[in-house]
Amino acid sequence: MKNRIAKKHVLKSTLALTIALALSGCDIDDDDNNDPVVVETPEPAPVTLRVMETTDIHMYLSNYDYFAQAPSETLGFVNTATLIKEARNEVQNSVLVDNGDLIQNSPLGDYEAIVRKDDILNGATHVAFKAMNLLDYDVANLGNHEFNFGLEFLDATLSGADFPYINANVYVDDGDDDDSNDENRYTPYYLQDKTVFDINGNEQTIKIGYLGLTPPQIMQWDSAHLQGKVIAKDIVATAEKFIPQMKAQGADIIIAIPHSGLTASAQEDLAENTALYLSKVDDVDAILFGHNHRLFPGDSSYDGYESAGPAVMPGFFGNNLGVIDLIVEPNDEGGWEVTSSKVETRAISGTDENGDFIDLAAVDTDVAAAIELEHQATIDWVSEPFAEISNPIYSFFALVQDDPSIQIVSDAQIAWGKAFIQGTELDGLPVLSAAAPFRAGRNGIEDYTNVKAGDITLLDTVSLYVFPNTIRMVKVTGSDVKEWLERSAGQFNQIDVNSSAEQNLLDTTFPTFNFDIIDGVTFEIDVTQPKRYDNDGVLISENNSRITNLQYQGEAIDLEAEFLIVTNNYRASGGGNFPAIDGTSRETFEGPDENRGVLRSYIISEAAKSSTGSIDPSADNNWRFSTVTTSTELNVVFRTSPLDEVATIAQTLPAVAPTSPLKTDENGFALYTIDLKQ
Repeated sequence: MKNRIAKKHVLKSTLALTIALALSGCDIDDDDNNDPVVVETPEPAPVTLRVMETTDIHMYLSNYDYFAQAPSETLGFVNTATLIKEARNEVQNSVLVDNGDLIQNSPLGDYEAIVRKDDILNGATHVAFKAMNLLDYDVANLGNHEFNFGLEFLDATLSGADFPYINANVYVDDGDDDDSNDENRYTPYYLQDKTVFDINGNEQTIKIGYLGLTPPQIMQWDSAHLQGKVIAKDIVATAEKFIPQMKAQGADIIIAIPHSGLTASAQEDLAENTALYLSKVDDVDAILFGHNHRLFPGDSSYDGYESAGPAVMPGFFGNNLGVIDLIVEPNDEGGWEVTSSKVETRAISGTDENGDFIDLAAVDTDVAAAIELEHQATIDWVSEPFAEISNPIYSFFALVQDDPSIQIVSDAQIAWGKAFIQGTELDGLPVLSAAAPFRAGRNGIEDYTNVKAGDITLLDTVSLYVFPNTIRMVKVTGSDVKEWLERSAGQFNQIDVNSSAEQNLLDTTFPTFNFDIIDGVTFEIDVTQPKRYDNDGVLISENNSRITNLQYQGEAIDLEAEFLIVTNNYRASGGGNFPAIDGTSRETFEGPDENRGVLRSYIISEAAKSSTGSIDPSADNNWRFSTVTTSTELNVVFRTSPLDEVATIAQTLPAVAPTSPLKTDENGFALYTIDLKQ
């Protein structure tokens, strides 16, 4: 960002002063002569402007964990609202921005998009805006998940907002290759004449420019909704196009709002995570980013990037509020410039020095009342049983061994795939499944699937499959299967077989939704070897390989043989940057159903076939870690839920056990050991 030094200027308009004095009731005539009284107005002085950000709320409006079916003070916009009001009351001048991924994820989001869809299309206000309209937002940006339910529903939803929405890099698809005539689908930026008070208490006007941006990968992730209707362009190139226009129209300061994360990887066209690159664009004064569900500043993996300029990313599910305090000073051109800044995130909860929970934000009762009807209706809607399971489904150990929460999804996807190809030219090809643990701690210690044996409800299927993806099938080779698994194996840190020091098995910066387990084959992962792909999916070295003993039907897989892998629209269209899986490099077949619907139908069908009227979701143990041979006493740990029942489950599983005495990490996760010599 530009580092500009402000210079003060003085307004000397006698006419303006005369008018001001007259309006104030002062006598401007001189008895001795008729000359007007000349009095200098106070010169503009520095302004402190607080910029607040929410992002990735994902329909966690209430302080309620729908999956645990219990209140939770670690999430919820009803708590964030209290932080917003407190932060606003601390200063004279502030603005409030939301950075998207608002309307999708929690069961409340599904309730609005499914049960209340027709009402919203006919003009009813989406419950998100029943809440957010109470907080006087200045502007909001579109995230990638805003597009999950299609453009018609999105348009109807946004009509309920009492504040402007912006996006600059999504354009109408006009069907030609001429960039010069492309039209924005949404308002690209917002110029706000913000009335503020300087440090002397004098009223000033600062023109703030807000620029909204979203990952261009929406064209892959939601192609079924967007293809032929819109196109998406590069985030940085879009900023470089529009910021000069905003400055030409008088913007004093520019706030970039990319729904995009932070990576140190080399800049590429159409990059997903661009916050670092945007910090180098001229005239960007502050960056409000998101998408990665992490804290900046605060996450240790981002240490060293603070000097990139005033930027903030406040977590997810409303668990933090982002705050940037800007010092804005008058310059010698009659405008304003940012001269310094301070950045922080404010949490709704925390722990004290003893590790005990601290509630840092009470529920805002006005927001809670505004959403109560839809919140309670959602609880009722997702709680009705539709089948039974004979064994529990949990994801506490999904990252270290084969897991029932992945197994049941894969079984459903394979059954769907076999039915889909029956009687077609594809009939007879092996059908595999790729599925990842969506709830394996990425979003905190409560972010695990835990379904008891017995009745299973719609809520449980949402816990198993968080995203409203649609089903896809990709035609691949045995070599592709191996590369797919190599990309997934980036979930793990490399283990040093000669070290007895404590080593963390899991790379917690690797998103768990990219840890695909491919069912229908068997394989091992050798974590003593270096990663083949980095966390962005970029090949590190052709010589690196972690996947061993990859077999199909008990024989070494034929690397040239053809297979079909059932997955979802996100993965099949390039989500996660898996090698050769991008929607075009391999033949892809599109199904009409949501993966969650496929899962639910499979459970109902299999339970009906069973003599007991239930379905067994137990894992088939098709993968494991390669046995490590070393004389060193290894101390390899991983993190999981701190619940007591997790330790009970561990007693029935090979190789894993809680640390003794039980240790927890800085985020409250329990640390377990894993014996890689078994």
